[in-house]
Amino acid sequence: MPKESLMKWLMRHQKIYWKNMQSKKMKKEKMFISAYACEPYKGSEIGVGWNWVLQLSKKFEVWVLTRESNKENIEEWLSKQTDAVDIKFVYYDLPKALTVWKKGLRGVRLYYNLWQIFSNKIVKRIMSENDIDIYHLLTYGNLLWRVSRFGMKKFFVWGPAGGVDYIPRKFSSYYGFKFQVREIVRRFVINTLPINFYYRKKCKNANLIFCKTKETVEAIPEQYKSKALLFTDCAVNEDIIKQPSCPEKEMVRYVAAGRLDAWRNFDILIEAFTNAYKENQNIELIIVGDGKDADRMNSLINIREMTDNIILTGHLSMDDYYKEMEKADVVINPSYKESGVTMSFDSLAMAKPLICIETGGYTNNFKKGSAEIIDKSDRESLIEEMTNRILKLTNKSTRYEMSKKAYETAVENTWDKKGEEICDIISNAYSNQ
Repeated sequence: MPKESLMKWLMRHQKIYWKNMQSKKMKKEKMFISAYACEPYKGSEIGVGWNWVLQLSKKFEVWVLTRESNKENIEEWLSKQTDAVDIKFVYYDLPKALTVWKKGLRGVRLYYNLWQIFSNKIVKRIMSENDIDIYHLLTYGNLLWRVSRFGMKKFFVWGPAGGVDYIPRKFSSYYGFKFQVREIVRRFVINTLPINFYYRKKCKNANLIFCKTKETVEAIPEQYKSKALLFTDCAVNEDIIKQPSCPEKEMVRYVAAGRLDAWRNFDILIEAFTNAYKENQNIELIIVGDGKDADRMNSLINIREMTDNIILTGHLSMDDYYKEMEKADVVINPSYKESGVTMSFDSLAMAKPLICIETGGYTNNFKKGSAEIIDKSDRESLIEEMTNRILKLTNKSTRYEMSKKAYETAVENTWDKKGEEICDIISNAYSNQ
């Protein structure tokens, strides 16, 4: 072979070699995500599921199984994107004959568990046809609920998961009868986890478990704890980040938001706010949300003659919810266990001081001066402490200092930064299996 031809041959094959190497380097690992709750334009766990999917799609080639009822909003969002979105959505709902009993959130536990059982064949088909090795059960993040039988035999990523913390009797004894019964059953189920064969099997099969709280980590059997990682499921929406502010006005506005369920502790908030109002009449409380405990909350407000100062808005759209958050001077999350996390991170984004109860989970992100975190204690002490924090934040300079800290924390905890962390953790775990 002439020398010139040999050089050309070597150069051509060298280019092919480097092109193949680059292609291998850029090739994404495949992942199947089970995301029952996953939809744009929504808050709470549905919005969290959606944001995790968007972040995971940046590093993985993803197939996402979700509800058929989520399809319209997802397809609308996809149609508005100018850049290509490499996410393959698969939609599935149970046959209507099996769901005559479900309405809204009523029956959601049974529906979800049946959905996991009946959708297993879809998981198996898609993962087998596309040679997918990673299965991620994203939502619902509840350790007590079902997992795809096929999915958990693969490289199984579980969570962010929780669902093993419960309300002590000294709190639940104030609830209505149905909520009290639910808490009794919940405590029994959680206390029997050490002898729950199916639960232990899920923990054994899992390769990586994202845990929302310290209590979740502690609930993982000792021999599987090395797979567990304390990890908050939420982050800050960059689109709504606001600069620190503390407007000059006489009335201080406190806002809380969430579904009105007994265990979310809105009754404690009403008690504490009533006590604070006795000492300072220049305060008002707006509670955004609706739920089965709404009648009891209205009754508490009426008994304490606070109807002019504590307002229940009922259910609001996301746009109206954001408007209420923007008008807030202080945000309060009264939940005794991990809940209201999206609202709490929204308080960061909008540079609002937060009052909350230590849950051993999301509160780890609020320890740089952006929040008044109340330690768990008995009911009377909790009401007293919340009263004191409400009164403390009537001080404008205190609120402004916390507003600046909230902004700093928000910038450090955006979804893009969270997404990089999520992807790195899963990639490293998969590489080192």
